[in-house]
Amino acid sequence: MPKPGPRLRLVDVAERAGVSLATASRALSGREGVSEEVARHVRQVSRELGYVANPYARTLAGGASSTVGLVVHQVDDPYFSEIAGGVIQVAAEEGLLVQICHSGRDPDNELQQLRHLIAQRVGIILIAGSGYNDPRIEAAARAELSEFQRSGGRVAVIGRHALGVDAVLPDNEAGGRALAEHLLELGHRRIAVAAGTAALTTVADRLAGVSAALGRHGLALADLPVVHCDFTRDGGRAAAEQILREHPETTAIIALNDAMAIGVLSTLRAHRIPVPERMSVVGFDDVSVAADLAPSLTTIRLPMTDMGRMALGLALKPRAARPRRRSTGHSLVVRDSTAPAPTPTRDPAPERS
Repeated sequence: MPKPGPRLRLVDVAERAGVSLATASRALSGREGVSEEVARHVRQVSRELGYVANPYARTLAGGASSTVGLVVHQVDDPYFSEIAGGVIQVAAEEGLLVQICHSGRDPDNELQQLRHLIAQRVGIILIAGSGYNDPRIEAAARAELSEFQRSGGRVAVIGRHALGVDAVLPDNEAGGRALAEHLLELGHRRIAVAAGTAALTTVADRLAGVSAALGRHGLALADLPVVHCDFTRDGGRAAAEQILREHPETTAIIALNDAMAIGVLSTLRAHRIPVPERMSVVGFDDVSVAADLAPSLTTIRLPMTDMGRMALGLALKPRAARPRRRSTGHSLVVRDSTAPAPTPTRDPAPERS
């Protein structure tokens, strides 16, 4: 029996699995040309034997490496770290490495990262984060990914509409609708929105959900203050400052992601505005710290770790004739940051003489 460890050769895995050396190589690198059943068998044998692939040797030999390139908008945002955690879980199960790149929500930087990963001969590329409303911005990335797939690479994305590849799509519109309905049912009508950059499709979709809920109550999004700032904690702080300054009558703030909601809460605390007695706050995503905030955050829960797992799972499947779509589902998680709208204060009646 071959000894486990680095000295174990790929040919030993192939012999034990009863397949050719080429089939074993394709199965372990995630390339096409091997049925899922055979690939699963080869990977299982590889794990049992303790075979450790040498991705550098495979790259130097001219083939794609066993590396997954994951491009995220912001590495320090818990939303993306939880997605990355799901990707890493599946990668570990499949004997793959993960390289994480940061785009900063800059489409030019994202394109540069994609080209860098392709030049490094990664086998799989995943992109997590909102797309852009202008299709011209997406065109270059779409072209790069299309060529990458034609050369045998695998691709899947999270939260992107228009790249023509397999996609995991969060329930952004339905979640936005649920958030607004929650506040409206609590009696809030003086609602403001701390929104991310208007160019992002995620922001547009979540606003569309808010708008749909308002319409059911005879209101319109155009009647609400919608403040567009960076889709970050600092952006939430800036949005809250503007809302307090320009719309002091506001009783509830919808932040379109949890990072912005954390910034909103920070600003309200600095101004000594009690939450939820004076101001209710909601977020979106349910990152791991949302339940630990003071007050704990009412938000929309997305299965972020599962989203990462789903994306890499799609990329590992044989390519389909048409791009596959997977919806994430969502749930409203009500915590301590929301309460019924405060009763409007009235000036005391003038005394009668």
